[in-house]
Amino acid sequence: MVRIAPSMLAADFLHLGESAVIVNRYADLFHLDIMDGTFVPNISFGFPVVEAIASVAEKPMDVHLMIVHPEKYVERFARVGTSMLSFHYEAAGEQSGEVIRLIRSFGMSPGIVINPDCPVEKIFPYLEDVDYVLIMSVFAGFGGQKFMDTTYDRIRTLKKELDRRGLRRDIEVDGGVSPSNAPALIEAGATMLVAGSAVFNSEDPAATIASMRQRI
Repeated sequence: MVRIAPSMLAADFLHLGESAVIVNRYADLFHLDIMDGTFVPNISFGFPVVEAIASVAEKPMDVHLMIVHPEKYVERFARVGTSMLSFHYEAAGEQSGEVIRLIRSFGMSPGIVINPDCPVEKIFPYLEDVDYVLIMSVFAGFGGQKFMDTTYDRIRTLKKELDRRGLRRDIEVDGGVSPSNAPALIEAGATMLVAGSAVFNSEDPAATIASMRQRI
């Protein structure tokens, strides 16, 4: 079954507990976008907010680092209870393998992320070592961007390579995901969908999440 990971960046920060209840009851993962204002031109939230979410989270926390030097914070995210930790290939480059091993050494599932302008083939050397790949369908840094249709072919390219190697890895997609494009993303090979505005701005978040799980 496809897992849905509501992005807490789109939650109501004045009522964060209520947003957490939605994830606990109806979704599969808490998706936390961590931005430093350097790797991306925006700042999201830090450890106090992560710790607050962790204190009520009944579902695993899926943390997406949009920061320079992701290796500096791996241990800290492990200590707050992170289950899945991903970082950008663009930030780590040739040190990506070392970051992956560091994440796993702290008992977390490692993931690698690429922006829309990064060729999927760049991360092929790391497919054996990660548990999942996060393909950005918008440029990392801001919520509410328009979904890029080139994402479908990028997912297919990645899925084809995973199948060729006989690897079972999750393919996560983040950016402009909604009930309207979720079926096509699933058909292309996505197994985890990050959705922020589509969930938290919905009149019926439970129904929205349920609809995104379905394959047409």
